[in-house]
Amino acid sequence: YRAQLEDLVQTAARARDENLAVELEAALRVAQDQTQLTGSVEPLLAALRTAERRLARSADPRLTPVARAVARDLERVRVASIPDTAGLLARIDQLLRQIDELPLANEVGAAAQDTAPLGNVGQAPESWWGRWWHAVLAEASELLRVSRVERPEASMLSPGQAFFIRENLKLRLQGARLGILARQYESARADLAAAQAVLGSWFDPASRRTQAAATLLQQIQGLTKSADLPRVQDTLTALASAVASTGGAAGGK
Repeated sequence: YRAQLEDLVQTAARARDENLAVELEAALRVAQDQTQLTGSVEPLLAALRTAERRLARSADPRLTPVARAVARDLERVRVASIPDTAGLLARIDQLLRQIDELPLANEVGAAAQDTAPLGNVGQAPESWWGRWWHAVLAEASELLRVSRVERPEASMLSPGQAFFIRENLKLRLQGARLGILARQYESARADLAAAQAVLGSWFDPASRRTQAAATLLQQIQGLTKSADLPRVQDTLTALASAVASTGGAAGGK
């Protein structure tokens, strides 16, 4: 009777430890999904603190690696920086409003307004002859524009093609905006990289508006590089190993 009672106690202890690992794994997965949906690390922090307390009361040595993994993940989640979603969306909206005003590589007239003239005509003189000569120089300086086009096909865009180039850039930025809202930062970074390629290939790099848009796009890309929410993969891996070892020990028994 005593042997049967000890065997029953050991079976109950193994079942309790196995159930503990399964419960903690399920709770952490739910908390991780909540963190991805809400953009807040509070659900993940609460689940990790609960797991730390419950593991501290367990005497099973097979859960010791899990406790160490929980401690590491808890510290990493605690110091994780939360991405500024509102700031990223505001910058993307600002860039979207500027697209229709950006000069393309073949828009000579529009680009001439954003760039300095070739000659420095200086301040207009007071005499009528000087003023006339100043006006002639100003007009002559705008007749010729020398620029370097990285892609020759950019200088031969038709108005219809130019429309689709702008719409493509808008779609890339809208895709990045949706990716940020959905917490899919990898997809958002891919769309931003594609938008940067379109901006650098088809728009006039000498224009101040294009340069300002490129700078704003680089700022957005810099903010999204560190915008990944923390994950607790180490703890989930340790819990899976603990469940597998507990199940194997029970099967061998």
